[in-house]
Amino acid sequence: MTVIRAMDKTMTCTEFQDALPELFESHADLSGHEHLKSCENCAALVRDLQYIASQARLLLPIHDPSPEVWDHIQQAIRQDKPEPPTAAARK
Repeated sequence: MTVIRAMDKTMTCTEFQDALPELFESHADLSGHEHLKSCENCAALVRDLQYIASQARLLLPIHDPSPEVWDHIQQAIRQDKPEPPTAAARK
């Protein structure tokens, strides 16, 4: 379904909701959409989705630790790990 179809005045709730992912991706301004003027359920859904999207933008980006961090972790594990007993020590 295209954005042009999404702006059609005769949309059902199902058609509108099917078009929502594309509308959000295109950053369409939904404030004047005819379906939202006549459907409080879809209007509430859009408000909720816009709120969730705005809150998600506030999250800090997650970055993988640098390779040096993993090297330091491995070194620390090796230093804390007891050496296995030698063959002579086992007798």
